[in-house]
Amino acid sequence: MRMRDFEGDFDDDATRPRSAVRRKPRFEDLRTGSELRRGRLTEGERARLAAARDRDPDRGLPAGADRWSVWGQGELGPEPYPDWLVVEEGAADTRLGVVKTGKEADVHLLERAVPGTARTCLLAEKRYRAADHRLYHRDAAYLEGRRAKESRLERAVEKRTGFGLKVIGEQWATAEFDALCRLWAAGVPVPYPVQRLGTDLLIEFLGEQDGGAAPRLAQLRPLPHQLLDLWDQLGSALGTMARLGFTHGDLSPYNILVHQGRLVLIDVPQIVDVVVNPSGREMLLRDVANVTGWFAARGLPEAEHEGELLGVSLLAEIGM
Repeated sequence: MRMRDFEGDFDDDATRPRSAVRRKPRFEDLRTGSELRRGRLTEGERARLAAARDRDPDRGLPAGADRWSVWGQGELGPEPYPDWLVVEEGAADTRLGVVKTGKEADVHLLERAVPGTARTCLLAEKRYRAADHRLYHRDAAYLEGRRAKESRLERAVEKRTGFGLKVIGEQWATAEFDALCRLWAAGVPVPYPVQRLGTDLLIEFLGEQDGGAAPRLAQLRPLPHQLLDLWDQLGSALGTMARLGFTHGDLSPYNILVHQGRLVLIDVPQIVDVVVNPSGREMLLRDVANVTGWFAARGLPEAEHEGELLGVSLLAEIGM
């Protein structure tokens, strides 16, 4: 299997001041929402998987594979698990190449397959970088409302010590995984979150079987009727997020994919609780302005007016 080369950057922008009043679920509540059932294996299932891996200690990995499947370890995505996801014992993971590089993380294409069968799936492995190589670009505004529970951790984060950077890395990976789980469960078009292992995320790969990644919105030149459809899809997606009290926080045509005509939001570690974050209102309006500009350049009728209406609608959903 060959993968088409595709690289890009994660863009982090500066933020501005805000206002807010009504209490919405805090960002930390993403992990404990009663409507979300996070997949977790029982101790018996974990033991069975471990036994399957250890049954033949001399057994070598299949040719080309990098490791045995890590399914069952770390945090798992929402149940029920999708039919396409390989969860069988004895599966192996093979990294096929880099899909995307960025300031905070790299994304690799990974194939998870059961040797000797046709059972296989492609995953995107997002690997946040080691503390000494990470550049969390002007992240202070995004961390508002995500304070560490222990004061010593909070102090380390504020001072950006080596330990503090490790804490931030864990926060970003945890935040993205929790956000994807919550958004997926609510019906927001995001990739399915498969599992989190420390600062590594495994998520649904959106693309073709030959490894070609789905194009970003910025790469497209849609026809007028396609443009209108994409705008409607975007409004629906952002509306669902707003009803949860959130905005993307770094939305642009570069972190929206279009897969088989379906718009999908990606890169959500900086997701913002609009009410709790001091700059939440401005971040939401900035998200809308960023994408409205792209639609306007592509010929969306009355784009500026449509963008204003969308912003007002999203703030109303949040109660602002």
